[in-house]
Amino acid sequence: MTPSCETALSREVRLEVAVNMPLTLALMRRGVGDPTTRRDGRLLWRTSRMQTGPVTYLLEQRTPTVVAGTAWGPGAAELLDSLPRLIGADDDPSGFVPRHPVLTDAFRRFPGLRVPHTGRVLEALIAAVIEQKVVGLDAFAAWRRLHLTFGEPAPGPAPDGMRVFPSAEQWASIPSWEWHLAGVDPQRARTAQACARVAVQVERLGAAIPLDRAAAYRGLRSIPGVGVWTAAEVGSRALGDADAVPFGDYHVGNDVGSALVGRRLDDDELAEVLEPWHGHRFRVIRLIHLSPHTRTERRGPRMPRVDHRHL
Repeated sequence: MTPSCETALSREVRLEVAVNMPLTLALMRRGVGDPTTRRDGRLLWRTSRMQTGPVTYLLEQRTPTVVAGTAWGPGAAELLDSLPRLIGADDDPSGFVPRHPVLTDAFRRFPGLRVPHTGRVLEALIAAVIEQKVVGLDAFAAWRRLHLTFGEPAPGPAPDGMRVFPSAEQWASIPSWEWHLAGVDPQRARTAQACARVAVQVERLGAAIPLDRAAAYRGLRSIPGVGVWTAAEVGSRALGDADAVPFGDYHVGNDVGSALVGRRLDDDELAEVLEPWHGHRFRVIRLIHLSPHTRTERRGPRMPRVDHRHL
């Protein structure tokens, strides 16, 4: 039976190793005003659009190895079926050797950090496209406006103002002036809509069992406007890829270089420095971003803000 919007389904996941659910899923939040995500202490509210329909879900970290989930909406059962994978239970850091004092310290501080695997490829892809080559604050504002305008209210007892990721058909039909009002330039808008038009194929990339990430990345990069950076952003969220490196990122070369070798790196140097951790390169990047010893060193040049609404 498909649950109604008010019917709650629940599941408790007991893991063999510790998982820090809030920290693992922190990557899903697109700014403090993200209408798809709300954080309340150990509780995390999120919405998503599953193959079976929209869902609101509430996750609670009860112990380091126990996470409870409650879900509402047509996609509730599907979401709860995928809950272990979502919170990173399939991510295996056992082969990761820190090798550097910054990483050793961060790995010790955050033992439950995992790489999430949402399986929701289009959600991660549209978000990454909106974030291409713009300041994060502007991308987050665009994400919020487009969801408040086109996303449906979250099912169940979700906090006020939460919205569900629009359907592929809705993304594909957003008029040009709405993208403009959201501050998304025509190139990114065209790319996002190109992604929406092949949503069936895109979602299939993340649903294959066993998952062929190389094939998934080839499929993603075959979409006009989707390159290595965008595909990696999808990989580290929707595909559970602990090795996804967003080459071309405005800050990653500076962050990794400052932490590990004391200077900014270009993409070729970044690849060389990260090579000893092949298979875990995104894990390295994530630990560096979380480390209290590297946050104050992230002083690379900032990308200029551009208001595309006035162009």
